Amino acid sequence: MAKRSSGITLQQLTYYIEVAAEGSISAAADLLYVAQPTMSAAMKDLESRVGRDLLVRSARGVTLTTDGVEFLGYARQVVEQVALLEQRYLGRPPSRRLLGVSTQHYSFAVDAMVRMVRASDADEYEFSLRETRTWDIIEDVRTLRSELGILYRNDFNRNVIDKLLRDSGLAFRPLFIAEPHIFISRKNPLASRAHVTLDDLAEVPRLTFDQGANNSFYFAEEILSTLSSRREIRVSDRATIFNLMIGLDGYTISTGIISDDLDPEIVAIPLDVDERIEIGWIGHSAIPLTEQAQRYLAELRTVVASFGVTLLG
Repeated sequence: MAKRSSGITLQQLTYYIEVAAEGSISAAADLLYVAQPTMSAAMKDLESRVGRDLLVRSARGVTLTTDGVEFLGYARQVVEQVALLEQRYLGRPPSRRLLGVSTQHYSFAVDAMVRMVRASDADEYEFSLRETRTWDIIEDVRTLRSELGILYRNDFNRNVIDKLLRDSGLAFRPLFIAEPHIFISRKNPLASRAHVTLDDLAEVPRLTFDQGANNSFYFAEEILSTLSSRREIRVSDRATIFNLMIGLDGYTISTGIISDDLDPEIVAIPLDVDERIEIGWIGHSAIPLTEQAQRYLAELRTVVASFGVTLLG
């Protein structure tokens, strides 16, 4: 690596953010209407100025080094703050809003995104909400594909999840503690019950979210994942799991927080088990959140609190 030189330009930071987002110097150059050699030279000069390798280049594009991931977090902060200064003191319109969130399959995470978008004062925005597997959530946040991740932990998976987060430079921040419920169709015979037990569910199809190659009990999205079930169906998305609840009278175990607006045919019934579900968000330990991420978390807390749940922290 060349000798460190002084001065990082705002243009270099803007270029770097786009390169990281696209995973390609040429694709970023196209989007920003910059010649590819110019973009490539700007990235090499940026690395020279900071005295560290930020990008790993290959025939398939670029990925971020460990230093590059950390640098990206700070670059986003700087560019966002400059945009706010220009908006406030130069009368420029609000900048394009950017945010990526990866989450387990929770309707309250979707509700929060809806509220945030509706409240946005930006003429342009680019938000992503990925409902995905537990391992992928952690990987998305580690590589800054997403700034935030939403997932759960409990006494069973806590040590494994916390170690993986530490090894990835991430931290878990609790949002609330949920009492376990089952989600079922309103037409299910159990829907009129005040609560259900595991014995009540013995003959009911259990629906779980598939975890792919990382299909460990510790990465399951549902508690009690080690319990055997005579009838089980794994699915990959929330629409499918709800269709199977309605079509097969199946159930899944979750937080009990469900939106009547988004999921009107599904109800939550308390499950009598000695378990708790701790929902939280994950982010980089050493990188402060952007203002947009903070807005999303504020909306998330508002949505959860509207269900009478006590927030943590």
